[in-house]
Amino acid sequence: MKLTNKLLTTLALLSSVAFAQTLVTVNGTPITKEQVEKELMTATQGRLSQVPADKQMEFRKQVLEQLVAKELVYGDAKKTGVLKSKDFKDRYAEVIANVKREIAIQVWQKREVDKIKISTKAMKDYYNKNKEEFNEKESAHARHILVKTLAEAKAIEKELKGLKGVALQTKFIELAKTKSTGPSGAKGGDLGYFSPGQMVPAFSKKVFSMKVETVSEPVKTQFGYHLIYLEDRKAKKSKSFAEVKTVIERRLKLEKAKAVMLAKMKALHKKAIIK
Repeated sequence: MKLTNKLLTTLALLSSVAFAQTLVTVNGTPITKEQVEKELMTATQGRLSQVPADKQMEFRKQVLEQLVAKELVYGDAKKTGVLKSKDFKDRYAEVIANVKREIAIQVWQKREVDKIKISTKAMKDYYNKNKEEFNEKESAHARHILVKTLAEAKAIEKELKGLKGVALQTKFIELAKTKSTGPSGAKGGDLGYFSPGQMVPAFSKKVFSMKVETVSEPVKTQFGYHLIYLEDRKAKKSKSFAEVKTVIERRLKLEKAKAVMLAKMKALHKKAIIK
């Protein structure tokens, strides 16, 4: 099988064969699914899930091809004596020295920050003065079906009439996938959780006036006509001190660290010989 065909076949299987960790081998060296996923997460800055499915497959193909190419070049470099050359050894030593320095600096910084202690009283004082910062707004989890005309919305409304519970939810998701013109249609119209004001006014007003597990009448916005299914609603909630203690401690510690580090650097400067 030619390499290109093998890569395409491998990628076609990638999403369906979760246990197949080794995707291809290059002269006996395996290239794994984990390697491809790690490269993808780095390239997309951890936002791979936000990339459309067809693009994800395209990116996987490109990453796999790049990893194969790198392995081929590395293999040839070993065969042709690159690893024994002075150029390689000099560059390798330089990289190792830089990595050593950076890791030492990071470990030093962590140790200095770890020495900083924040009292429970200081954390509670911060919490009491900034309680609003830890409030969770009211939120709703909704799905919608978006169509262009009122007639289309009314026709879909008739298909949902009389349904309740799981049957209503299942049918709504099915219709969203087949009839919604919105980008969330492929996900059954799922919009996830959102707070008042995050959606356009008419849509938001309707959602936060509905009962859970019900469908709205057609709602008109600048995008068209929406049928909304309300899956869940969460009331406004104030997080307790115990829930946010770790967050507050980290925040106060980092704030204090700035002054500690500045004092430490001044002390190091005084002791150092800088010409």
